[in-house]
Amino acid sequence: MISPETIARIRELMQEASVFEEDLDESFILGGGPGGQKTNKTSSVVRLSHEPSGLMVKCGETRSRETNRWLARRTLAEMILERERGRKSAERQRREKVRRQKRRRSRRQKQRMLDDKHAHSEKKAARRPVECD
Repeated sequence: MISPETIARIRELMQEASVFEEDLDESFILGGGPGGQKTNKTSSVVRLSHEPSGLMVKCGETRSRETNRWLARRTLAEMILERERGRKSAERQRREKVRRQKRRRSRRQKQRMLDDKHAHSEKKAARRPVECD
């Protein structure tokens, strides 16, 4: 459940981004992912499309339709403000960093990394004391 203070902040953010309720096209779609049968059977994911900007946002972070509605509005307003200001929010930067970290390396990158690791292990092995029998 979202508090009235949070809703007020989201409304202010929407007003700052010039997002008006009449410009939004809202639809609900089936959820998925973790949460079990309840999530997969109910239409709790919110899809918002903003006609003037052409942006579309899907939000299914929680099992609550009402909470997802407000979270989608917040995300949409943040995206519009990012576009206007020309910089990315901290949350978006964090998401992109995680995506880059998870991205699969090319064969050449992987081979170079393994070669570096092998050279490092040889260097460390040379530092070990010599064992005498």
